[in-house]
This record gives sequence, structure tokens and C-alpha cells, in this order.
Amino acid sequence: MSFAMSRAACQQFMADVHVGVFSVGDEGRGPITVPLWYLYEPGGDIFLVTPATSRKVPLVRRAGRASFCVQDERPPFAYVSVEGAARVERVDTAPFVLKQAVRYLGRVRGEAYAQKTAGDRGSEVLVRITPQRWFSADFTALIPPA
Repeated sequence: MSFAMSRAACQQFMADVHVGVFSVGDEGRGPITVPLWYLYEPGGDIFLVTPATSRKVPLVRRAGRASFCVQDERPPFAYVSVEGAARVERVDTAPFVLKQAVRYLGRVRGEAYAQKTAGDRGSEVLVRITPQRWFSADFTALIPPA
């Protein structure tokens, strides 16, 4: 029995609100793996905002690849993981931060968060992951929803 989701189901699951787990290799060590807010629309790239001084930034530049995973840890359990090309971009991060904050916190709290952190905008970069390989599992057939 396969638990893999269709590509369309994977993309929709990734587009739903989850905290994502970003991972990039670090030569001579284990990969750096951190939970992050993200933006994704089906068929597109994954966008993450991070400080330019983050340890992730030189690792992404060096590796040119990264992995990203989202999950639903509530029964019946499901996850989608992607691996693909990754790059760091110097762009105005304000629209990305606002959209992420509203996505995760709602309009009022998200706008307040974006305003409170506005001073950080010049010191942030955008990490863009282009999904190339998809992995997934949805255990609904094994563990029916309650």
C-alpha cells in the first residue's frame, strides 16, 4: 500500500499553513535544520526570509540545494518533503514578511508583527527553493480521521 500523495495533493498540502523545516548541508557536520515560516503557492517556489548573517546563508550559497519539509502531526498524520535548487536573493523583504506574518498570525497581529520588525528589513535576505523532488505520505488509509 502506497501512502504517497499525488503532486497536486503535495502542492496543496505545502500551500496550507504549516511551520516548515528547512535543511541545508554543512560540510564536515550534520546539516543545519531549523523550523521556519514560509510562503508557497502551488506550482511555485518556496520563499523564506532570514537574517543575512544567518549561518544558513553561506551554506545555501555553497550548496546551491536545500530540503524543506512540512507536516501535520495530528492523526491521521501526513507530510510533504521537497529537495531542490536553492539560492539567496537580496530583495526588499518587507512584502514577504508582511504576507508571512498575516498568513501565520492573522491580519491584525500579522500587520503589528511586520511593523514591529520593520527595522530588520535591510538586514534580511530571501531564500528561494525550487522544488525538484517531492516525497510525501498521507496515512489516512491506515489511520482514519477521528
